[in-house]
Amino acid sequence: MRIPIKRKDIRIMPDPKRVISRFFYAGPERAISILDKIYNLSEHEVEELILPLLQEFSKRHRNITKIFKKNANKLFKTLKKDLSELDQITFYRKLLIGAFFTHEYSIESAAFFNPSIVEDPYQGNLEEGQRRIIISFRAVGEGHISSIVFRSALIDCNNDITVTPSGRYVDEAEIIKNNIYSKKFFFEKANDSHIADETIGLMDQNLPEKFDYRELKEIIDRLKREKNYKDLDKILWLADSYHEINFSLDTDISDRIIYPISEFERKGIEDARFVKFINEDGSYKYYATYTAYDGDVIMPKLLETTDFYNFKVRPLYGEGAKNKNLALFPRKIGGKFAMMSRIDGWNNYIMYSEKINIWNNPMLLQAPQHPWEYIQIGNCGSPIETEHGWLIISHGVGPMRRYCLSASLLDLENPSIEIGRLKEPLLVPNKDEREGYVPNVVYSCGSIINNGELIVPYGLSDYSTSFMTVNIDALLIKLKEDKLSS
Repeated sequence: MRIPIKRKDIRIMPDPKRVISRFFYAGPERAISILDKIYNLSEHEVEELILPLLQEFSKRHRNITKIFKKNANKLFKTLKKDLSELDQITFYRKLLIGAFFTHEYSIESAAFFNPSIVEDPYQGNLEEGQRRIIISFRAVGEGHISSIVFRSALIDCNNDITVTPSGRYVDEAEIIKNNIYSKKFFFEKANDSHIADETIGLMDQNLPEKFDYRELKEIIDRLKREKNYKDLDKILWLADSYHEINFSLDTDISDRIIYPISEFERKGIEDARFVKFINEDGSYKYYATYTAYDGDVIMPKLLETTDFYNFKVRPLYGEGAKNKNLALFPRKIGGKFAMMSRIDGWNNYIMYSEKINIWNNPMLLQAPQHPWEYIQIGNCGSPIETEHGWLIISHGVGPMRRYCLSASLLDLENPSIEIGRLKEPLLVPNKDEREGYVPNVVYSCGSIINNGELIVPYGLSDYSTSFMTVNIDALLIKLKEDKLSS
């Protein structure tokens, strides 16, 4: 007998009106032709073109003039033109150049799904039983490019959920590349990224043991002048995978988008699993594991933040940091970080590390047991600590490639020991949930316990998002019963 669950009457849909501005470039020949045409316009013609554009698009973007100026500068850098030439033209003509090399991108026009959920850092001004949360989503736009976006929500004393409407604008972050790289770990990821051995050997000869982005770029530029070595640009792409991103303090949480930065992310950043991590001194940070994808190489990465304004981004290393489905435990166990993974694509593994970004020695934790998970199992977010053990929400894939959600329980002190697993799925896609971009899929990247219930946000057929709840005590009892009777 299945445990009764409650589906919430909430459906969060993709919104094609959510747009960001992107640099538009169609090659040097066309760019130079467009520039020549703009230079030949009279000042009156320039004003007649740019003023209506400013009026129209200022309603869709925060500080559209700043965007146009930035993209005009980016064009000149791309064309390797002297920036002083840009400084000598009039303000409106500069904006018009930027406008011709800007386009809008609808970040969630295709899908809005695979959510995770964490407690908001700010819990002030609440009534008893209420809790403020942040939900992350995988947003998918044109070309199936994925990014990470957020919404805030309020849970009341009855665990009813009110999602705050999104803000008016969407903002990308300021990117800061100030990382100091270790040659040893940098080249380990270079091997994982399919960069040619010849290129790795060349860079090994030219780089010091520790280096920053500026040093790396100077060495690559010098080597390019000497010879057209293969894959040098890929070395820079890899360096771009380490960075910090900062959002303006005047942005709403729904305004902030983490969009692919590196070329190794160009096909998207997928399925962030956020967790509130409690340090041994009682302080906390938020971490999220996610998957960067370039169409060929999968690169697991780690986000770190305390406030959801400022994020540190870096790749994860080691034989356990392969494939998708990495999920960090919310505290150290036995003095070490702990992580779940799925390195082979169809079994769950567990691993421990003294460093949060280096993961080796994965140990098999769970294999498919039941027909509805014969194809593969995987975690649906970070484990949740209960007094009875670590609660794992998982997904299983069975006949017709149908995804279901289920649950298992791991020993609190030694989570490599499974002490309970449901024999039946917790959530199966119903007739209202099975249609979408990928049919017959329910999927989550993180859950939370509140007011005696487990709250699970979940994606519907890779298209939209909803929520379900289940009594936590009933779930834990059922987990123990199923293990004892197996």
